[in-house]
Amino acid sequence: MKRRAWAVLLACALSTAASAERLTLDEALASVAAPHPDRRIAESALALSRADREQAASRQDFSLFLDGSLRTGRRPDGDWKPDNVGRVVARKPLFDFGRSSQAIAAADQDVAARQAELLNVESLRRIDIMARYFDVLLADMLSAADSEFVAVAYVSWDNARDRFEVGQISQPDLLRLEAEYQDLRERRNANQQRMRSTRQRLAHALNRPGKLPTELADPALADNARPLPQYESLLPWVMQKNPRVLALQAQAAAADARLAAVRAERNPMLDAEVVGGGYSRESTTRDELSAGLVFNIPLYQGARVDSRVARELAQKERSVAELEKLKLDLADTLLATLQEIEWLRDSGRPAADKQIEYRDWALERSRAEYELELKTNLGPSMAETQMAQLRRKQVEYRLALALARLEALSGGSLPPVEGAQK
Repeated sequence: MKRRAWAVLLACALSTAASAERLTLDEALASVAAPHPDRRIAESALALSRADREQAASRQDFSLFLDGSLRTGRRPDGDWKPDNVGRVVARKPLFDFGRSSQAIAAADQDVAARQAELLNVESLRRIDIMARYFDVLLADMLSAADSEFVAVAYVSWDNARDRFEVGQISQPDLLRLEAEYQDLRERRNANQQRMRSTRQRLAHALNRPGKLPTELADPALADNARPLPQYESLLPWVMQKNPRVLALQAQAAAADARLAAVRAERNPMLDAEVVGGGYSRESTTRDELSAGLVFNIPLYQGARVDSRVARELAQKERSVAELEKLKLDLADTLLATLQEIEWLRDSGRPAADKQIEYRDWALERSRAEYELELKTNLGPSMAETQMAQLRRKQVEYRLALALARLEALSGGSLPPVEGAQK
């Protein structure tokens, strides 16, 4: 009867409700392009930079405006006469000696920086979705194993209560078994809550708030076996392709261009102007239609230019310093990531595989003993086998995330490996 009760409890613990269509990792990663707030923030920053670029280019645009005045003046004969003026003025900048061209160059570099930052956001979104996806899978596996542990502990405690009633065990032993059962039950209930919280975080990463995924497909992760270049050959590639490096390089170049544009404020300007006018008072010195060149030569501008030059120099110095610090951090991160991948492949996998091999053997032995009614430890063996499989999955998921981080560091692609099979 006790074995039958244990079987019923185990079946109840492992039963799950009918689920909707299974979500795959590829489907989840397709949500990288979804309008997630992180992506929208990066896209709005890019749109702002593009608008600034259009504004800088518009400095060379043709302009047309109406210029007029309403006034009156006293003539030599003492009479007051209206002297109203209405003019249509067309003006086109011809040369500003570096103002516009440098402002456009700075805006172009700002756009390039924002594009690189958008690429970095996409990479981070990809890693976040993968991590949240794996969290759900691991939480489900852990909950299933905990349910088996709880079922076994309950049966042991239930058996002990019967034995205690007939005096076969002491009260401290009974309390110990009940305490073990309650501890395992507490852990299982906490992990069941984690199942929902991990699903909510995944739904948010997918930009689907309120639509919690029910069932997830276990990914194959075939890329976990891909060959990788050595650190010495990969480091220059990362320094050249990393989107954050590209963004800071573009920001430094933009600061240089803005600096040149500010210094060009000391240069003259030359515009072409056409004016058509109408006047309420006739005069031989006034033209109804005129055309000419208008030049402006700055003679004194106070501290306006010098203060802006100082600001751009400080901005450039900050970008250069951030870039140098980033390169140091990238070198450390790249080495740590490659070492993690090597450790997972050379140590984590073999240890997990050997644990599975041992637990499979122990499970078969427990089944044989259970069928012969020699022991009743089949439940713990099944739970330990699931924990071993969970450990193996953790290694593969962690390896997949490490490879994804490596690709993100490299701008989305890794260099070819010499001697690797294509």
